[in-house]
Amino acid sequence: MSRFDTYRDQYPNARLTRSPEGVLEIALHTDGGKLIFNGHTHEQFVDLFHDVGSDPDNRVVILTGTGDAFMDEINPEGFDFFSPRGYDKIYREGKKVLMNLLDIEVPLIAALNGPVLLHSEYALLADIVLATPETVFQDKPHFDFGIVPGDGVNLLWPEVIGSVRGRYFLLTRQRLDAETAKAWGAVNEVVPTDRLLARAHEIASELAKLPPLTSRYTRIALTQKLRRIVDEGAGYGLALEGISAAEVARSMHPSA
Repeated sequence: MSRFDTYRDQYPNARLTRSPEGVLEIALHTDGGKLIFNGHTHEQFVDLFHDVGSDPDNRVVILTGTGDAFMDEINPEGFDFFSPRGYDKIYREGKKVLMNLLDIEVPLIAALNGPVLLHSEYALLADIVLATPETVFQDKPHFDFGIVPGDGVNLLWPEVIGSVRGRYFLLTRQRLDAETAKAWGAVNEVVPTDRLLARAHEIASELAKLPPLTSRYTRIALTQKLRRIVDEGAGYGLALEGISAAEVARSMHPSA
């Protein structure tokens, strides 16, 4: 069991604030600005979401970004895709972060403050997804690096927007604007940028009024199918991603 005071300031890439009614806001960032995702954040967010999910005083969680993007830039620092031990770490973290998000057993709101070009699976595991007109979705870095998009997007996009649309989205690196994402079922509301967090807190405040067991068990009830999909498929997808990474490594160093 976690307590807010013990983890509030523990994560350098997450600014945590909680209202007296138990609404926890997680703002992802790098040095106070837009998040630059890397191997260190990949590891860090596993523990972050575990602590959030283990804290019984969290009644609703809002996940958002900082600056003009939710998550649109990745840096290879801290990643080792090209050795068995290095990829084993990515594999284990990749599985665990998805389950730890699902183990946040209170309503989860994603407030997407701008482009989501990587790890859009974080948003798709939320119960309510709010976007701004500037929000666009794309799975960019996997094919940029020449590797399989196997870390959860392969499972969740076809589930959320439909099998044919989801596969096209991933294979063509389609840029999906907020209104189209809303029409296709990946976004609930598109709100002005300056109203995004206010709207998220409006919804969260209403949800926080529910009896604690009601809100907690509703989240559990609504995510059973997602939990099954992730549990059955995440490890396999990440393994395929690792095989493709090994092929990329071999092509870069043919004599290895």
